[in-house]
Amino acid sequence: RCCECLRCCGRRDPRPRTVWLGHPEKRDQRYPRNVINNQKYNFFTFLPGVLFNQFKYFFNLYFLLLACSQFVVEMRLGALYTYWVPLGFVLAVTVIREATEEIRCYMRDKEVNSQIYSKLTARGTVKVKSSNIQVGDLIIVEKNQRVPADMIFLRTSEKNGSCFLRTDQLDGETDWKLRLPVTCTQRLPTASDLLQIRSYVYAEEPNIDIHNFVGTFRREDSDPPVNESLSIENTLWASTVIASGTVVGVVLYTGRELRSVMNTSNPRSKIGLFDLEVNCLTKILFGALVVVSLVMVALQHFAGRWYLQIIRFLLLFSNIIPISLRVNLDMGKIVYSWVIRRDSKIPGTVVRSSTIPEQLGRISYLLTDKTGTLTQNEMVFKRLHLGTVAYGLDSMDEVQSHIFSIYTQQSQDPPAVKGLALATKVRKTMSSRVHEAVKAIALCHNVTPVYESNGVTDQAEAERHYEDSCRVYQASSPDEVALVQWTESVGLTLVGRDQSSVQLRTPGGHILNFTILQIFPFTYESKRMGIIVRDESTGEITFYMKGADVVMAGIVQYNDWLEEECGNMAREGLRVLVVAKKSLTEEQYQDFEARYVQAKLSVHDRSLKVATVIESLEMEMELLCLTGVEDQLQTDVRPTLETLRNAGIKVWMLTGDKLETATCTAKNAHLVTRTQDIHIFRLVTNRGEAHLELNAFRRKHDCALVISGDSLEVCLKYYEYEFMELACQCPAVVCCRCAPTQKAQIVRLLQERTGKLTCAVGDGGNDVSMIQEADCGVGVEGKEGKQASLAADFSITQFKHLGRLLMVHGRNSYKRSAALSQFVIHRSLCISTMQAVFSSVFYFASVPLYQGFLIIGYSTIYTMFPVFSLVLDKDVKSEVAMLYPELYKDLLK
Repeated sequence: RCCECLRCCGRRDPRPRTVWLGHPEKRDQRYPRNVINNQKYNFFTFLPGVLFNQFKYFFNLYFLLLACSQFVVEMRLGALYTYWVPLGFVLAVTVIREATEEIRCYMRDKEVNSQIYSKLTARGTVKVKSSNIQVGDLIIVEKNQRVPADMIFLRTSEKNGSCFLRTDQLDGETDWKLRLPVTCTQRLPTASDLLQIRSYVYAEEPNIDIHNFVGTFRREDSDPPVNESLSIENTLWASTVIASGTVVGVVLYTGRELRSVMNTSNPRSKIGLFDLEVNCLTKILFGALVVVSLVMVALQHFAGRWYLQIIRFLLLFSNIIPISLRVNLDMGKIVYSWVIRRDSKIPGTVVRSSTIPEQLGRISYLLTDKTGTLTQNEMVFKRLHLGTVAYGLDSMDEVQSHIFSIYTQQSQDPPAVKGLALATKVRKTMSSRVHEAVKAIALCHNVTPVYESNGVTDQAEAERHYEDSCRVYQASSPDEVALVQWTESVGLTLVGRDQSSVQLRTPGGHILNFTILQIFPFTYESKRMGIIVRDESTGEITFYMKGADVVMAGIVQYNDWLEEECGNMAREGLRVLVVAKKSLTEEQYQDFEARYVQAKLSVHDRSLKVATVIESLEMEMELLCLTGVEDQLQTDVRPTLETLRNAGIKVWMLTGDKLETATCTAKNAHLVTRTQDIHIFRLVTNRGEAHLELNAFRRKHDCALVISGDSLEVCLKYYEYEFMELACQCPAVVCCRCAPTQKAQIVRLLQERTGKLTCAVGDGGNDVSMIQEADCGVGVEGKEGKQASLAADFSITQFKHLGRLLMVHGRNSYKRSAALSQFVIHRSLCISTMQAVFSSVFYFASVPLYQGFLIIGYSTIYTMFPVFSLVLDKDVKSEVAMLYPELYKDLLK
């Protein structure tokens, strides 16, 4: 019966679905409403939920029991308001704060759910709210408008037959993503024809994978029926924004089945260690309170109804635990947050969690991302290696002259010079090798040149004449943009690209046209991307591929220099890509295309079948070159890391980059000092290898550790305790090839094994899980968008601001709160001591010394300002705190 009820509500297990275009009534199952809800409570659960979260801590529960006891006449010591007014005030402040946040959240959700979109129907275009959109609806989304639900891309107004998406609020990346419409529907004369054809989309069940999709499109009213495979390139996920043109899509998933909603984890409510210590301290004070009450009754020789006397003494000395402490500390946190936001030396800093500023003063481990956090995520092309010769920044003019000579020789055949025949032959051979490498780099990518009007030039005019000043490159990876910008600097310029063609401009101004036959996008599993193009002038078909050395080594023809040179370039801190090519005949390509199309139409194990077909091409490819790009360090990274190290904070770098690149960046950033040895943990695959390598590592002292994600997983599986014990003794740790889930796992293990506070710093969507898991999460607003910044407790604009955030604001917040809590408790002990003396003098009578509002006023209004002034106290100037980070180390005690 319960299962039937859930099925009626649409809460069944997710299943694959058939969605008819423009016919929501043909749905084969019930789907959730397209409503976004980020609230913690609803109207009915708000008050019980807030009260439960308050009274689950001993501190607040104690005062509730105290106030309730005053309804019993025998226990009443004075007017009811003397106990209920302070408690009511504390609860009112909490309820108002929570209500304000809930109302803000509700208004944000309402704004998103009330956005108006155009829907295609048989009666024409109608307006519909985002919350009323259903599976099967045909929705029109304008440029710069948010995509309201997960959709399949059917049509675009762009003449190149594609559109760009901004996905920074989905995956944290600021680079635009290219999306392609379904070919069959893009060919229709008008958008209204979508309702005239009989077609449907068969899609996989909803899941959390935002980078993959499996589905098929089928049109039944054509002869023969049209079948087309659908992949991630045909999707428009919710929370993305259309960056170019107007698009039409059919809705596949709504509400809680959206990819963005399924990927949103509820961040844990972080309770500061300081608050837990205060809570523990109140338990100790309560123990002292019980002891004093028992002593008073014992001195009366337990006469009469002594158990009532014990309760009266408990109430009488209850001020030993000050109710105003909670309010004072909360107000102090607000002041600290305000001071951090107003600090002109760290502009743009945002405090998103005002409940844990004291945590910043007690950090023992800092876990940081590399790309975009320690580095700028701005790639610069540094090296081209052809095996026998390498070109660096100082010799790029030679590459330029080679390219120039190739195209000038092609345009005009110069007369042969007999005396220089040998030299010309050698020169021509080198020029052709350089030319082949540069052409491959200029063609093998997913970069699209976008022409933007600059106020004087018309956009269409700029695009027609390939205006250099108006061209901007868009790609999903900054590495690819760096490569294309480099080919432009040496003479071969990418000037145009659409779904089916690429245009390059030679140094002489001629346009080379290439038809794109197939593209195999980069994935984290394959670690490579490929493209098949046909040269329009010669008809030659060429398969180009670039990728990481680990996968390309088994694809290219045998050579004796690839592995060595990749290692050399990686040790210089360069990201290495291997570029290769293979010429195909028309028959070879036609055979491949038939098998590839068949594999793409399969619904089960599609990715495996497609990969198998592509691998049949990836054999004995000609190795053209290696490219090396470098990611520049952020400003002042070295002094910041030096400051953190002197403050007693151990820094761990967690990155997805390869081992050599990560090691080089760690050295450049002075994460590992020149005097320290580095132990590179070799790749282990089983328990025995892990045991031997851990023993080898144990014999080294004061040594930085570099380990890959695969080896780390094996060690944590078999020797979790031993590995963490050794790693925590290291001055620095670098984990490379780390997945986002691994980053969060490392944070969690550090917290469990050491009991120390951790701080995680990152800038991208892949750092969110680590930031949310850490005791203190810091997001850097960088090239990869604001996803990490929005998920963090504190947001900064540059890594160097972290030093001041911890050394100055963290230190001050912790010292001030510690002093404030001790002073408030001291104030309460004063009044309790006087009550104890008074009761002792008058034969241990349980009679209050101070009546009514006098006692409330003493613990709140009368002594508020002199005590609360401690939140503005400074023991040293901020410059001194930055100059001597050893002062921070004292707080860790």
